[in-house]
Formats: sequence, structure tokens, C-alpha cells
Amino acid sequence: MMAESLSTELPSHLAIIMDGNGRWARRRCLPRGEGHKRGARSVRKIVTHCRELGVQHLTLYAFSSENWRRPDREVSQLMELLCEFLVEETSTLLDNGIELEAIGDTARLPSRVRELLTAVREQTRGLGGMRLNLALSYGGRDELVRAIRQLVHQAREGELRPEAVSEQLVAEHLDTRHLPDPELLIRTGGEHRLSNFLLWQSAYTELYVTDVAWPDFTTEQLEVALTWYRGRRRRFGRTDEQLEGLEDQGYLMGSGPYSVIP
Repeated sequence: MMAESLSTELPSHLAIIMDGNGRWARRRCLPRGEGHKRGARSVRKIVTHCRELGVQHLTLYAFSSENWRRPDREVSQLMELLCEFLVEETSTLLDNGIELEAIGDTARLPSRVRELLTAVREQTRGLGGMRLNLALSYGGRDELVRAIRQLVHQAREGELRPEAVSEQLVAEHLDTRHLPDPELLIRTGGEHRLSNFLLWQSAYTELYVTDVAWPDFTTEQLEVALTWYRGRRRRFGRTDEQLEGLEDQGYLMGSGPYSVIP
């Protein structure tokens, strides 16, 4: 028997849209590149703090499929910062037991980035402390299109019947097939939209928006967001009265839409 999750504890999967680097730099009359450099420092602090807290999966929106439209110079700067992160933070990942993964159309990334990404993924594979997922050349719609293409190909080859297509089957063809859906998504920089990030996976995700730009986002502000999350009631389509009844019956706390009764 199954029941909706009543969990208000630490999210097992936290996703973050790291927004506001450019606006942070503009307000200080600095080049946009300086904002991205300062944002990279925030990545280091937040990643290690999430590991200390016990977050199991952390997904960072590092470079979207739409970001390729930015000026060539800015894209080059972002790719160079990514290379620096992969080189400089490998020891931090290893020391903290953090496994690195990537989601998105990574084939579009420059060869040097792909090589470094592959190397770090191999070095950190199997580490059980936390999984850090970098969304690179990632777009939620693009991800769904790629999944649909795989399913259509299987159907054309006679390997898949249309009636066999289900939510679970679609999820198994997404980049995040090895991850639980995020319970909490934080967006910095004050914009109130998903910006094509984890569209399928965020169906029941709690959304927390802060006006603080990513370069200024601190571990204390992360704690504020997590405290806000702990106060949420995750209904998954049910009413408060139904949730209270389930709590009275002793249903397990869980991190997804369903939890099993002991």
C-alpha cells in the first residue's frame, strides 16, 4: 500500500538555478566575467556545505542549452571557468567523497571540457558521500525531445508497444534516470521561472526564490531556504485533512510522491 510523502526533512535531491552573476557584476560596474568568477566561488562553498549537511544529490544549472546564444567571448569565458573548476576542485571532491556527474547534451561542449569532465567523473566514480550533477548544455525541452526520439526509435524497431509508454518509462529515458526527482529547487537572482530546467522532474518540487544574486548566496542563506522547505506540507494532490489522517495512521515519511507503509 502506498501513500503520499509527508516529509519536511532535508531534501535528498536539491536543485539550484544559479542566477544573477551578470546583474551582480553590472551593479558594480564590472565585466560580466567577474560575476561568473565570483559565482564560481559560491559553487565551492555551497557544494561542500551540502555535503556536510547530508544532501544526497545536488544538481546545479551551470550552462543551459540557450546559453550557447550568448556572445562568443562570454561562452568562452564560461567554458574556461568550467575547466578551472574541474581541475582545481577535483581534490575537494575526492576529499569529501563527492561523485561528479553531468546531465545535458554534453556532446556540444568543447573537447577540452569533455575530456576533463570524463576524467573527473572516472576519478570520483562510486564515491558515496554525495552526487554532484552539473547541468551542462542542458535544457528541459531538449532532454524530453531526446527521450522521445529514443522511444520512437524503439517503437519503429518493434521493441516498444505504444500502450507500454508510461510516466516511469519516460523517466527512464531522461538524463536524470538515476536520480530521484528534486524535492527543493532554489533560484537565486529574483526571477520567478524555471528557465527550461528539470521541467519533467519538477512537477512536485518546492520552489524557493531569493533576490540574492548567486555570487552573494551564502551557506547561511542556504540554511534559510532549507528551513523554509522544512515548513512545507507536500500534498501531492491530497488535502490537508487527508495528510493528517495518513500521519495518524503511521505512514512513513518519504522524499517522493509515495512512501511505503511499514
